[in-house]
Amino acid sequence: MHKIVLAITGASGSIYAKIILEKLLKIPAQWEDIAVVMTENARLVWQTELQNKDYEQYPVNFYANQDFMAPFASGSGQYDTMIIAPCSMGMLGRIAGGGSSDLISRAADVVLKERRKLICVIRDTPYNLIHIRNMETVTLAGGIICPATPSFYSKPATIEELVSTVADRVLDLAGFDINAFRWGSSK
Repeated sequence: MHKIVLAITGASGSIYAKIILEKLLKIPAQWEDIAVVMTENARLVWQTELQNKDYEQYPVNFYANQDFMAPFASGSGQYDTMIIAPCSMGMLGRIAGGGSSDLISRAADVVLKERRKLICVIRDTPYNLIHIRNMETVTLAGGIICPATPSFYSKPATIEELVSTVADRVLDLAGFDINAFRWGSSK
């Protein structure tokens, strides 16, 4: 049973968080808790890109980005996986620099120090040298950089199906047993 944190930053790509969250809600037997933390910019980007405030409707525990009393702000909370989707380059930089100025960067620091799973779904492109070095630093610390780069071999017909190629990869990396298209298989 997973205890998972889904952090949503203000990078473009709110649909990635939406699809990941919806897929997690379809497999309740595989998780004990889903905690969600969104930045204020994430809320604005979600509203702009998805034209709704549906994030308010999901039956999960939401935490403010300054709530350092959240259970996953400490290793004793035993959350085993943190997914940051989308992960802005600013947040990646704060994590790489070891700063814990907000709940997302603190939780990422906790996950790394406890040798648990941190998956950063970066969406920005192109990368500059600072981004690349921050990705290297987080990777060397044990994190996984998973660019929001969709695949096309499943022949996705909708934006949701295209986004699901990334969401499924993220959930695979997190250790969930999901029904996803696999290379060499038929849909």
